[in-house]
Amino acid sequence: MTVEEIVLAMAKQARQAAPAVAGCSTAKKNDALKAIADNIVEQAPYIRSQNALDLEAARKNGLSDAMIDRLTVGDKTITAMAEGLMDVAGLQDPVGSADGTWVRPNGLEVSRVRIPLGVIGIVYESRPNVTIDAAGLCLKSGNAVILRGGSEAIHSNLALAKSISHGLAKAAMPENAVQVVPVTDRVAINVLLAREEEIDLIIPRGGEGLIRFVVENSKIPVLKHYKGVCHVFVDRTADMKTAEDICFNAKVQRPGVCNAMETLLVHKDAAPVFLPEMGARFEGAGVAIRGCEQTRRILPAASRATEEDWYEEYLDLILSVRVVENIDEAMAHIARYGSQHTEAIVTSDYGNAERFLKGVDSSVVLVNASTRFNDGGQLGLGAEMGISTSKLHAFGPMGLKELTTTKFVVRGSGQVRT
Repeated sequence: MTVEEIVLAMAKQARQAAPAVAGCSTAKKNDALKAIADNIVEQAPYIRSQNALDLEAARKNGLSDAMIDRLTVGDKTITAMAEGLMDVAGLQDPVGSADGTWVRPNGLEVSRVRIPLGVIGIVYESRPNVTIDAAGLCLKSGNAVILRGGSEAIHSNLALAKSISHGLAKAAMPENAVQVVPVTDRVAINVLLAREEEIDLIIPRGGEGLIRFVVENSKIPVLKHYKGVCHVFVDRTADMKTAEDICFNAKVQRPGVCNAMETLLVHKDAAPVFLPEMGARFEGAGVAIRGCEQTRRILPAASRATEEDWYEEYLDLILSVRVVENIDEAMAHIARYGSQHTEAIVTSDYGNAERFLKGVDSSVVLVNASTRFNDGGQLGLGAEMGISTSKLHAFGPMGLKELTTTKFVVRGSGQVRT
């Protein structure tokens, strides 16, 4: 079979499986998740052996240490994948729940009821654990899913696909509820993105280049975020120690993730007190600062920030810093350079906190907390498919509920419209 024939067959099989997956009981879906988790643990030596093939190829191809780290499946990864599935099994099933019910004057009872989206296509890079995370969330939310991982993880993903198939069979769920594209040819992505008759939604996970490619070539609606240019604004009334701790955590804890702070904005009245201590702390952690002229007068070791720096998602120990006149200038900067991902304000001024919350257009806006909390698990969703900066139909972390939509259910007793 050609690549096009393989993907076309998978799309049709997923569409056929979707109604059966949607109709599965919560107990059956949970049984499948638990069976997959058990099999991953049982097959850990085989999964690691297949991952070793991917790692060997990655090193030969000169992949970066960061990419190899994301690609590696060790004992902790195996445990985390299995535990993640068990966590999803413990979450409340959104399918069939009512978002609201009301009775019309003519006696009609109207409800908005949660239903699965149908068939989801997921295109992602590097991390084999996404195969399991995505499969688990899609199954629990009643969706069929086609997974197209990166070529660098093909052996790992196909090994995990065997555990998924085992779990589906053991729970008597449709065998095509979860499918992993078995070919590495990039043509497979193009074919997948064209199957609008079978696939209801595409979710890309990876770098900005991959996401833009998917958006530009898809005939299917896409939930996306291009990048995370996240800001923290330190207001003039901020507690300096609190601000230091928040900013340090937001930049340093995991600089290579999308919810790490990339630009620090500091009120001009706070800057002379805050920046020397904060700068020294960042320097000790190896953070390179690129600052505006006011910042460089306070921190002479900082390099000059260019216009491009304010747009940059560094994903590294690099930070842009700008001193601003007031909250209005901070919010204007975010509106111009931000990516609608995550923004935070550190302040003791209730009015400024409320202005920031209402006026900043991002998927998560925080007061006196680190940007690193933009995460499904941290926000109480239990798990997430990713973070969407699209507003249709999800904005922010995508959990189980965001993988469903609603339909109207109307119960009558013979009413007719006049």
